[in-house]
Amino acid sequence: MILEIIAYVLIGAGLLMASFGVLGLFRFHVVYSRLLVSSNVDAVGLTLMMTGMMAVSPDYLFAGKIFIVLILSLITSPLSSHAIAASAYESGYRAK
Repeated sequence: MILEIIAYVLIGAGLLMASFGVLGLFRFHVVYSRLLVSSNVDAVGLTLMMTGMMAVSPDYLFAGKIFIVLILSLITSPLSSHAIAASAYESGYRAK
């Protein structure tokens, strides 16, 4: 019972972080600022949500699959953010 409450609090906190990220994307106008907000919110929000899902998963195999998805996402998210920032810089976009 207590584990389920903790899990739902983690999932709710992850959803709250994701909603703050959407607000941040609308608030900032520079590509680099948007990229910073989206990558940080993605890492924190996804980690919180996936941790909560692992806590309420029905068995260890399913929790292991969620963990693998979490690790792969934490590896690929900074790589994609770096690729987007590098392409914006190389295309001549400068922050004002």
